[in-house]
Amino acid sequence: MTARTHDLAAVTALGIVFLVMPLQSVTLATVIVAIFSNLAGGIAPDIDQSTAPIWRNLPVGKYIGKFFDKILGGHRFISHSIIGLVLFGFLFHLMLQLLHPIMGSVNIGYVWWAFMIGMAAHLVMDTLTKEGVPWFLPIPVKLGFPPVKEWRITTGKWVETWVVFPLLLVVNGLIYSHYYQHLIYILHHKII
Repeated sequence: MTARTHDLAAVTALGIVFLVMPLQSVTLATVIVAIFSNLAGGIAPDIDQSTAPIWRNLPVGKYIGKFFDKILGGHRFISHSIIGLVLFGFLFHLMLQLLHPIMGSVNIGYVWWAFMIGMAAHLVMDTLTKEGVPWFLPIPVKLGFPPVKEWRITTGKWVETWVVFPLLLVVNGLIYSHYYQHLIYILHHKII
């Protein structure tokens, strides 16, 4: 999937989880940091390729991307597996623990979950592509859905652009229109 599809899928998954589940009181800072963390989680598995969006705007990003490509075993290897999900989650949690003293009223639990939801959404979306995902590394089999490879999506082609992306937009519209009152309640009564 392309970066924009991963971004939209991450936000969709975050919307489903956080709007359907009841939230405790959260600060506006928590909401903002959680959204950015969700988007970071949505692109985090692609840290293993030098052409990933995370590296494009850095002067030496291409070289850093090549370094991560080598240490993570190449594209769609460790970072696209349950091992990668656990590893990235652990490292992100450590980073949040280090930053917590300067983050003030930000609930790092929500921020961590937002990151993990974004990352899981990335893996699920890549499972729908022809390449599939090696969910169960060290077993080196890339799994995809549907099981017949020819029925899966080719990254960046018309099905992703004209079916998957618009479908995610519709799902977002349905989520936020259905939970509109809940969202207004959160914004007016629960955000401190």
